[in-house]
Amino acid sequence: FLRPTAAARPALGRQLRSRAMAILRRALALGALGACLVGSARAEDAKAEGKVVDGFSEADLGTMAQGAEKHEFQAEVSRLMDIIINSLYTDKQVFLRELVSNAADALEKARFHSVQDETFLGDAKDLEIKIEHDADAKTISITDTGVGMSKADLINNLGTVAKSGTTNFLEAMAEGADSNLIGQFGVGFYSAFLVADKVSVTSKCNEDATQHVWESTADASFTIVADPRGNTLGRGSRVTLHLKEDAHDYLSEDKLKEASKKYSQFIQFPIYVKVKKEVDVEAEEEDDDDDDKEDDEEKDDVETKDDE
Repeated sequence: FLRPTAAARPALGRQLRSRAMAILRRALALGALGACLVGSARAEDAKAEGKVVDGFSEADLGTMAQGAEKHEFQAEVSRLMDIIINSLYTDKQVFLRELVSNAADALEKARFHSVQDETFLGDAKDLEIKIEHDADAKTISITDTGVGMSKADLINNLGTVAKSGTTNFLEAMAEGADSNLIGQFGVGFYSAFLVADKVSVTSKCNEDATQHVWESTADASFTIVADPRGNTLGRGSRVTLHLKEDAHDYLSEDKLKEASKKYSQFIQFPIYVKVKKEVDVEAEEEDDDDDDKEDDEEKDDVETKDDE
């Protein structure tokens, strides 16, 4: 080991300090890069969290996928769905008629229970049907404040239990009956697959403390899971159709209002179609600009009741 001379020591000290500073700068640069990457990842996570489809965030959907129970459709239900999916219906709009009819039945049951028990309706006293569409997500949703369904009801009514109506419909079809009469056999729910490649049913009833989500892509099976959002309905059901590409013309306010009016003639409950309205307001003073913007936002989403 050789000691540096007295003359070389200052130069050596400066060289060591220079190297130390270089190492420190590199460490700081790496730290800044790491913070940037972490920040970017968090921003992406926040963006994913903010994305909502039918009220479910990406995190909600991930939770549901992990906890979902998978069930197989009862054989005759699978046959029924195959017929519907491959059928050349003369009027695909029949799906809306059947879903509105089912919602009205659920409301009638809720009204009957409320006569027997005045506390049945709770905070959800308005018996009504709401129809809305999401042009970005390509979905149509029909929501009612009827009796709702428990987990067992969703499994039994929408999938696994053989119903006489299913058998009767299949027999009628074999004899050449008009498939548009599906509602007469009590299996009109499945007409949703005329226009949708995926159907989700969120439901909450008074007898079940947990709100559940039923979902199927018509692949001979369905899933059911507790809703990670908790009780968002209060009571009732929400049926959401993820539309096929050839059914995107139903993502029209005018078409939905026309169809709703057509099928509400024999429905005793109000049907609301959610529409968007744009309001142009000319501000007289610059100080009123903020108030005008708030007014526009409040009027952007409104519900209109169809005339019966």
